[in-house]
Amino acid sequence: MLPAPKVKIQYSTQEKEMDLNLYQQHFIVTGCSSGFGKAITETLCREGATVTGVARRQDPLAQVHHQWPDRFTPVQGDVGKPETLDRLLHATADKPLHGLVLNAGGPPAMTASATSMKDWDNAYASVFRWKADLVLRLLPRFQEAGYGRILFVESVSIKQPLPVLALSNAMRAAVNGFAKSLSRDVARQGITVNILAPGSHDTPAIERVVAFNAKKSGMPADETRKKMEEAVPVGRFGTAEELASLAAWLLSVNSGYVTGQTISHDGGAVAGLFG
Repeated sequence: MLPAPKVKIQYSTQEKEMDLNLYQQHFIVTGCSSGFGKAITETLCREGATVTGVARRQDPLAQVHHQWPDRFTPVQGDVGKPETLDRLLHATADKPLHGLVLNAGGPPAMTASATSMKDWDNAYASVFRWKADLVLRLLPRFQEAGYGRILFVESVSIKQPLPVLALSNAMRAAVNGFAKSLSRDVARQGITVNILAPGSHDTPAIERVVAFNAKKSGMPADETRKKMEEAVPVGRFGTAEELASLAAWLLSVNSGYVTGQTISHDGGAVAGLFG
């Protein structure tokens, strides 16, 4: 049996073990200033792609642009607002478009019984509505080109609902239904539609879950974090860079036979047979 290939998670711009053929391809990445969005943006830039990235905060956007001045174009704004999407489409109108990464923070941690209708309205707007809006606006460009990679970064709660994330459980399931339906519509047009479903990762987003669990249990945050990590079969949280390496492959030409899939990146946390 051949030995397993060595995978390098941390690498420099001078060292690459795999060429994903992303050179000079152009991608849109939302929520690109931190966490998964930033890691995916940096991975794509390292592979020679160009990225138009959207985020709310100017300073983190400027930092990414400073790192990749020739490969990264910033668009500041809230993707939940139509005017931001308008500016994004205007900024990319004259560029070819090879892929789209839909990524943003999730709704507040709370149980279903603690929610209000305002919470549900906000969760619909922040988790589902803008994604459907942006995809439908950009879809004609992918169809005209006969090629496209659409990737949603959601949550493992799509496959295994989490006790304190009722809003995420429901709204991300709605995204799943939209993505699966769309994937069937465009499968013969060279366009793939997939979902990454991350579990617990060491990103800023995990802190709100740690804080919620710590408050509920009365334990200190560091002890709560330790218990959460121990509950993951691999014994730790994942890293944004690990997820980004999988995202880059799904955004590449190599993934043309993978569509309509929700792929967990969770350290084995989902207990079901199809985790």
